[in-house]
Amino acid sequence: MRASRVVSISLPPAMFKEAERRARRDRSTMSELFRQAFRVYERQRAWDELRQYGRETVERLGIGEEEIVPLIKHLRRERRRRKASE
Repeated sequence: MRASRVVSISLPPAMFKEAERRARRDRSTMSELFRQAFRVYERQRAWDELRQYGRETVERLGIGEEEIVPLIKHLRRERRRRKASE
């Protein structure tokens, strides 16, 4: 059995042409180009979800923007202090 799955996608002609050009320039295959694009997409989604979680948490706790950096510094100091005392 194959270690990968074959998929078919549709692209507008201009996008397909650009993808081919980029793959050639990077000395890559179209498959690797789209695998890399998906990895970048996944990383971006993870960051987007983390930022959304942060916004929701700040709103739920009623923390103002000006309080975030001092709060983070305080929590990091506390973590270092606890770790040093272990």
